[in-house]
Amino acid sequence: MSSALRRMSTSPFSSCAFQQRTSSWWPSRRPPSTPTSRRSLVVAAAASNFANENREYVIVGGGNAAGYAARTFVEHGMADGRLCIVSKEAVAPYERPALTKGYLFPLDKKPARLPGFHTCVGAGGERQTSEWYKEHGIEVLYEDPVAAIDIQNQILTTSSGNHLKYGSLIISTGCAAVRFPENIGGNLPGVHYIRDVADADSLVSSLEKAKKVVVIGGGYIGMEVAAAAAGWNLDITIIFPEDRIMPRLFTPSLARRYEELYQKNGIKFIKGVLIDKLEGGTDGRVATVLLRNGSIIEADTVIVGIGAKPVVSPFEAVGLNNNVGGIQVDSLFRTSIPGIFAIGDVAAFPLKIYDRMARVEHVDHARKSAQHCVRTLLTAHTQPYDYLPFFYSRVFEYEGSSRKIWWQFYGDNVGDTIEVGDFDLKVATFWLDSESRVKGIFLESGSPEEFSLLPKLAKSQPVVDRAKLQSASSVEEALEIASSSL
Repeated sequence: MSSALRRMSTSPFSSCAFQQRTSSWWPSRRPPSTPTSRRSLVVAAAASNFANENREYVIVGGGNAAGYAARTFVEHGMADGRLCIVSKEAVAPYERPALTKGYLFPLDKKPARLPGFHTCVGAGGERQTSEWYKEHGIEVLYEDPVAAIDIQNQILTTSSGNHLKYGSLIISTGCAAVRFPENIGGNLPGVHYIRDVADADSLVSSLEKAKKVVVIGGGYIGMEVAAAAAGWNLDITIIFPEDRIMPRLFTPSLARRYEELYQKNGIKFIKGVLIDKLEGGTDGRVATVLLRNGSIIEADTVIVGIGAKPVVSPFEAVGLNNNVGGIQVDSLFRTSIPGIFAIGDVAAFPLKIYDRMARVEHVDHARKSAQHCVRTLLTAHTQPYDYLPFFYSRVFEYEGSSRKIWWQFYGDNVGDTIEVGDFDLKVATFWLDSESRVKGIFLESGSPEEFSLLPKLAKSQPVVDRAKLQSASSVEEALEIASSSL
């Protein structure tokens, strides 16, 4: 029986890997469409340098969703002189997943660096550097997050005191890393959290001098950061309170196989324990991790990956979802306030396929929700967002790695599980409900053709022959059995 995740509505996953660069799912270019959104139109400046405070469209946030939304505005011919992006970041939107993997590789292993992974290269699109935004007449306010919103008058106030009057507003503020409190050492030098390029730069500087690294958290962040840090040949320990890594997705058997792989790469595990506090040395830098069981672990660098929380401030008045967190939207990403939308990690939306509200922290959803929202805003498009949950990870991809890992998961991990395959080659896990319908499917080290089969199975949810699937001698045979039921 599967140890089911806390239903995707609690958003258990956050992305930390580049998506396979297949052909873009974006619609082909077409003539500009007539806006039909529920908004009060504000006069836009005729020129792309914005001659006044009025902005017809404003995107708040500088992450993946903002970058993909900007591209969709451009594809509809509605960006030049009309669109403004307000960001707390110092750089143009980029593919955030790189930060916990390729960005952390040592220099001799060819780490990822900007401008190489600006959006929208993760989905096979054009690299949108700061020059791209200028060329398309898009104003970007860097390092100037929104501090307040006047909903009645449709005015945003930024931290620098800028006042922006908007016609339509798209909130894509994403998530912030959950931090340890300061009184238990959460802000000590050498303690790192990863959410943006500045965080990753700081961590790389620590890894260059590090000897003993502790990663706190056994989920996405912990697994990917530990795998990347292994490229530095350091003493690495992962600590988490659960009994296995990735407990919200991995079955006990699958987790054991991955833990063995990490251990072969020199990474140690301390499971089932809680952190008491982080303590600094004589120089003030973190030196030890104290566990609740009394154990003391030496560390000169600590990476905390214990989750994320949606950034809703200062937009609470727009309407929040208290069950899954984030800003409440409908199937077209409209909030309760006409003319205001929310997308990406921060949006609590109806997950149509499973008939429940969800908030998904993953780059795939960030991309697709941005495209769907902007199409809704600019055209007569009213088709509900019909998202199929998709998560993946790629680790140990640095040069010289003994084995590069890439897995994908589609659907919902509820019901009974059937695992097929030899992990040294490839392994698959199927989640079946009481009627033997495929609810979710996980595949490690598959071929492109095999990976392309996963969403078809998860979307169609065919009834499979449970006995045949259990007796399959290989992943290939199991996939053939499942696909024959489509």
